[in-house]
Amino acid sequence: MNPILTAVLLLAAVGIFAVSAWRRWRLMVIGAGGKRPFTFDSVGERTRGTLHLAFGQKKLTRYPLAGLAHKAIFFGFLVLLIRSLILFARGFLDDPGFGYWLLDDGTLFGNIYSLIKDIYIVLVLIGVGVFLYLRLIVRPKRMTLGLEGIIILLIIGVMMVADVLYDGGGMILYPPKGPVWGEPLGSLLASAMQGLPESTVSVIWHAGFWTHVVLVLLFLNLLPYSKHFHIITAVPNVFFRNLKPRGRLAPIEDLEGCVEREETLGLRKISEFTPKQILELYSCTECGRCTDQCPAALTGKMLSPKQLTINLRNHLYDNADTLVSGGEEVDLVPAVIDPEVIWACTTCGACAQECPVMIPPADGIIDMRRHLVQELGEFPESLQEACQSIEMAGSPYGVGPEERMAWAEGLDVPIRAEVGEVDILFWIGCAPSMDERSKRVARATAELLNRAGIKWAVLGHEERCTGDVARRIGNEYLFQMMAEANIELLDGYDTKRILTICPHCYNTLQNEYPDFGGHYEVIHHTEFLADLVATGTLVPESQIDRTVVYHDSCYLGRLNEIYDPPRTLLSSIPGVQLVEAERSRDRGMCCGAGGGQMFKEDEPGNERISEARFRQLVDTGADTICTACPFCMRMMTDANASDSTNDIGQLDPAEMLLESLGGSA
Repeated sequence: MNPILTAVLLLAAVGIFAVSAWRRWRLMVIGAGGKRPFTFDSVGERTRGTLHLAFGQKKLTRYPLAGLAHKAIFFGFLVLLIRSLILFARGFLDDPGFGYWLLDDGTLFGNIYSLIKDIYIVLVLIGVGVFLYLRLIVRPKRMTLGLEGIIILLIIGVMMVADVLYDGGGMILYPPKGPVWGEPLGSLLASAMQGLPESTVSVIWHAGFWTHVVLVLLFLNLLPYSKHFHIITAVPNVFFRNLKPRGRLAPIEDLEGCVEREETLGLRKISEFTPKQILELYSCTECGRCTDQCPAALTGKMLSPKQLTINLRNHLYDNADTLVSGGEEVDLVPAVIDPEVIWACTTCGACAQECPVMIPPADGIIDMRRHLVQELGEFPESLQEACQSIEMAGSPYGVGPEERMAWAEGLDVPIRAEVGEVDILFWIGCAPSMDERSKRVARATAELLNRAGIKWAVLGHEERCTGDVARRIGNEYLFQMMAEANIELLDGYDTKRILTICPHCYNTLQNEYPDFGGHYEVIHHTEFLADLVATGTLVPESQIDRTVVYHDSCYLGRLNEIYDPPRTLLSSIPGVQLVEAERSRDRGMCCGAGGGQMFKEDEPGNERISEARFRQLVDTGADTICTACPFCMRMMTDANASDSTNDIGQLDPAEMLLESLGGSA
């Protein structure tokens, strides 16, 4: 081809890209604080996950049509990357069949690669067609439907066509030295061009080459300034993903020291983002899967996880010079993010579950809450009251420890301080202790433990809130205070195994207390009871003719992947017929109680989250809603009370099991 032109184009494009990439890197490390921006722990696990999630595209096919189209383009990109490298080399050489020797035209491996390449050209063109159809015809609300996406798709499509033109022209002008059977598209085009003047074929051949080369270099330089930057950043973002349990929030380390040093608690400004958090902003594909699953967005609240990420990224880009120079910044809330957005989040994890590039928007939301709560005291009054109640009475319900055992009236309930060693400590939790509806679940579970002959006990009046509500609100100081006190109490009794009804308690004890030295085997009551039934210790006998829809608690399901035990337990009861809601398991919709929402009103929207979820469950035709979370139980009960058109029961699996055993709570 033309070595001088190839060299000029290549050097210019790579040079411009290097400058752009350097600018993006400088922005990414503004919050590094002189520390290493990333860590390389658990390399094996990270690598396996990257191959599975990033290169295997695991999550994308949860939206089948778009997912398969993206897979076609992604794998086509990897295959055709080799082709681009070959063409750049040919730009410097006189050999039009050069393929780094191994992939030369006419060789065995050259034919194999060319056949694979042609297959992927077809698949990529189909993928481009699918995405154009989605963007121009279907126009799903979740997607960002701007001109940028159309231009990128057209560039990709033209590149594919250009490659075929190059192959077809080359087969006429420069017949390969060996047999060619791996370029069906080029062969078809060559057959169609037979009889054309050689000069015309030469123009087509050169046009195919230079169009491919120029578009590759143009595409490369568009990446840092578009959402398609994720092509570069998504793989490292997946590699450096959080390997801790899904339900764990990272603690503020050395909280007292942070206060003494007058450091920001939580996130106030964009420069306080870690490099990993900024990498997440870069990696957002704007696919909208997060918003499509967000219960707040689905019910008309201001919160859209996708838009939250885009707004933060735009703010980062718009203030790049200021950030790099250390200039004055604005507070993210309210200048960039409306407080209503921050307080609408239920921390259900649906956004992170769906994100194909492993972005957890809720973590950043809670970090911004931490600043608002702990430094400014700006948070809803009802949540302030809940925090005060936790601090003063040990519970967000405004009820003191003297009421902790009211649920157990008339039952034989052993108190840990009054008995010796036990097999399991039954952590009741605030809701089962104090919420009238949830008390029946605690009683049913206690009765089942007694029937099974389990050696167990409760903390009684010594039990206090785990601090989950405080932490999700953003009051990290209060959470750590509660955690340290509870761990001291539990360790004082040499606690090894803990049984709990509440998924929020389960998550806190299991995933968050280890950061403060509390290491326990934590078991949800549905897991424990399902095992007792499986081993024949408890045998459901009485038939219960109910059609049951099981509602997955977010903190039990998505955040801790406990889906089957409650269903197994329910299925063991004679007469119970299980049905599934359209949104179930890891796509189950939140009840609206998490993230402190249990103790405040929903943000303005089209409807309450709880009522939307209740309607979804009613639409299954079930006569009973079963849930294994006291928060979910309360939300469904309240939603039912506000809906006079439906009469559907709400039960915990423990209550149904006890009923089948001939008992009642």
